[in-house]
Amino acid sequence: MRMQKITAAMTALIGGTLLATTATAGVTVYQEGDTYVKLGGRIQLQYNSIDPDNGSSEDEVIFRRFRPYIEGSVHPDWKGKFQWDMGKASGDNEIAVKDAYMQYTGMDNMKLTLGNAKFPFSRENLTSSKKQQLVERTFVGDHNYGSPDRTAGIHLAGKSGDVITWGASFASSSIDPDEDKLDFDTPINSNSDFNEGWVYGARVDFHPFGILKFSQGDFKGETKATIGMAAFQWENDNDNNTNQAGKPDVDSVTGFEISGALRAAGFSVDAQYNLFDADTVAGGYTGGIFRNGSTDLENWALEGGYMIMPGKLELVAGYESQDADNYADEWTRASVGANWFVHKHDLKFQFTYRMGENVEGVNGNDQDEIYLQGQFVF
Repeated sequence: MRMQKITAAMTALIGGTLLATTATAGVTVYQEGDTYVKLGGRIQLQYNSIDPDNGSSEDEVIFRRFRPYIEGSVHPDWKGKFQWDMGKASGDNEIAVKDAYMQYTGMDNMKLTLGNAKFPFSRENLTSSKKQQLVERTFVGDHNYGSPDRTAGIHLAGKSGDVITWGASFASSSIDPDEDKLDFDTPINSNSDFNEGWVYGARVDFHPFGILKFSQGDFKGETKATIGMAAFQWENDNDNNTNQAGKPDVDSVTGFEISGALRAAGFSVDAQYNLFDADTVAGGYTGGIFRNGSTDLENWALEGGYMIMPGKLELVAGYESQDADNYADEWTRASVGANWFVHKHDLKFQFTYRMGENVEGVNGNDQDEIYLQGQFVF
């Protein structure tokens, strides 16, 4: 019965994505001198099945992401972009605002961004969802487990030749208090119980063979490598502490990352380690990831893939782990899957089978998940 559901879901996903391709393919661009308007978007139609050992299975078909965007300029060296997600609408937020910024590019090897944009932490989080090997991000790139989401503020990014890239930000950032997570959210899509605060941080990446962009998979077969480090500090400004049961207000978070990646001969490998030191406002809070008002949340992940048909078919696998002070045992997830590229990341179909053990740190709490996703980007 489960295989019949998966087959039906795969047929619907492929058919639905191909239909979207024939209906909306292409990029619309207007340009005259320094003035231009660019339209684009991504559609991710996803089937997800969850089968816990201790409970009943469930499945659903959703638009995982449904994101149009508009980008444009009317002046030299300045541009603006806004992007919204109608697949992630919830509660009072009928749409979820994603990128929303103005950007100045008139400086050599540096750009200044003002607005809601990605924070320079976590290589996997900085890699767009449309360029991931596994359907869903691992612990190290998931904003639910310590990596800041988009933040509203000042963002600088630059490079030194083709060897060093860097980024630094100072911004407003929110946390959705939850004893089972360390969930960063943009303040632009704020709920009434979000803890509000300020975050500052920076990263630097070294590329010995030329810049390796934030993208997974090896389409060119060229040898590229990178190693990066990043850190940040978030502080609650105490404007919105709600003291709800099971939702401890977070007082502060310090984060550290070391990551690396390698591309060569069709192989693609990404590795990352994150460590977060978080404290709750209530000093003695114990529950979920927290013990006696604090936790060291430790995440690491290793992902890899190989193009068995260069540029067309990729086999992928990953292993990830999360540990926290109040966990009885490490939460681990092993994943295997395949990606079929019709037009690289612009049009692809993905399958991931994820096996979780000790979910949320509870010994013996295991569950398997299946993800099927069709993606079209224009």
